[in-house]
Amino acid sequence: MIAETLRSIRKRPYGRVDLPKLLLATYVLLAVAAPLLAPQNPYDPLQIFAWEASSKPGSAGSGDFVYWLGTDGLGRDITSTILYGLRVSLLVSVVSSAIAAIIGLTAGVSAAFFGRWVDAIIMRVVDLQLSLPTMLVALVAIVTLGPGIDRIILALIIVQWAAYARIVRGVALSERNKPYVDAARLLRLPTYRILLRHVLPNSVAPVVTLIPIEVGHAIALEATLSFLGLGVPIDKPSLGSAVASGFQYLLTGQYWISLFPGLALFGLIASINFVGEDLRRRLDPRSRSL
Repeated sequence: MIAETLRSIRKRPYGRVDLPKLLLATYVLLAVAAPLLAPQNPYDPLQIFAWEASSKPGSAGSGDFVYWLGTDGLGRDITSTILYGLRVSLLVSVVSSAIAAIIGLTAGVSAAFFGRWVDAIIMRVVDLQLSLPTMLVALVAIVTLGPGIDRIILALIIVQWAAYARIVRGVALSERNKPYVDAARLLRLPTYRILLRHVLPNSVAPVVTLIPIEVGHAIALEATLSFLGLGVPIDKPSLGSAVASGFQYLLTGQYWISLFPGLALFGLIASINFVGEDLRRRLDPRSRSL
């Protein structure tokens, strides 16, 4: 992503920059370098001062420390909370989307290639899940699995895999009837080799275009669950939990506790969606012709 952004800057005339990619690359860099850039570790109680809770943006802290974005109701620096929250939100969304893509790709290709009862069982499960509201499925999964980051990731996998399976099945159905598959069967190649060497690689393109969109959805869903108190634990700040922590202070005029994490969350999701749309246009010939 970072290398692609630098290449796009060199290629664009008059110094014009692909802002969504640059913004997303910046988010990733900030998340990776959070322990080095954050002025405070929001996980360490020894670095949090309760008497500095709800400090306004630009307020002076202990010593020469300045809370540029203010502090939350617990005395945590908002800047540090955003940086560490980016790590959690990106980790949860990227890991869950990647695993869901693998499961959906496998299920979709298997349903298309084997057909009959395999296709019937897999696609009935997919149809049932896609007919239910995403939030309902996530809530049921969270209530069943319990709290924790690993449970959040598992819940997001459960929510996402069906979308991948549905799209991949359609592509794999067209690939299954192509001459190269018939030729491979005439050569009596093993089924697993036809799947892994021929059908599967040619069914990956829609998954690649769907992953950025699903990552954005996963971030939004994780933020919503954290806002409802069902997401990541309180001691591991994510962007969603950071927004939720300031909701109770809005009526008292302490807007910054929710505003700045909310803006960071909005920018992250927007940049991912723009990059995903750009990737879809590049890989889908039909969208390029529009």
